[in-house]
Amino acid sequence: MKRSTVNDIMAAADDMIRSHGFTLPPFANWSPDEFKANADRARRVIDARMGWDITDYGEGDFDRMGLFLFTLRNGSLADLERGRGMVYAEKLLISRQDQLSPMHTHVIKSEDIINRGGATMAIQLFGSDDDGNCAEDRGGTVLCDGIARDYAPGEVILFEPGESITLMPGDWHAFWGEGGDVLIGEVSTVNDDVTDNIFREPIGRFAAIEEDVAPTHLLVSDYDTWLPGT
Repeated sequence: MKRSTVNDIMAAADDMIRSHGFTLPPFANWSPDEFKANADRARRVIDARMGWDITDYGEGDFDRMGLFLFTLRNGSLADLERGRGMVYAEKLLISRQDQLSPMHTHVIKSEDIINRGGATMAIQLFGSDDDGNCAEDRGGTVLCDGIARDYAPGEVILFEPGESITLMPGDWHAFWGEGGDVLIGEVSTVNDDVTDNIFREPIGRFAAIEEDVAPTHLLVSDYDTWLPGT
């Protein structure tokens, strides 16, 4: 993805988030130079990979397959292993109309995915086989707003604003905006986007960035190369 495109997506996302009554935390507005100047104080933000995240899954067609994310807070895997401390995470996502977030599951993370506003959120579901792979002949049971719901293999469930689904490790899912763009909330156990996204197809989690202009804000995938001591 071109950096100019990433900058434009950030600006549009911020506008949409604000239009639904949400405001991103102050560090979201830092320039790269401000992030560098505050890197010591922001060590938890950097280490937990909180912040801006925009991906085309390495496929080079963001409008067809892509996702905007902002990680608002994130705990630590060490706390999760101990069973106490900061064991949770929260994100905002924007799924554009017909923009696919491809079929995947998680090994560690359980999550609530919530339609926070906009159009309809569509989620397609499959169960896992005995080896944990996506099973096109298996359905399962999920919680929708706390109510158990059985789903058939490959069934698409539609969620209107305010509605949500709870997904456990092994629940294979893909999602997109149906009829328009959707602001999505994610509340989960500790989030590890580097190792805990298992895709059905051999695709990448992060986008390769072409530096055609300077970044407005850093992506979480920029931290290793742009910030000292990471």
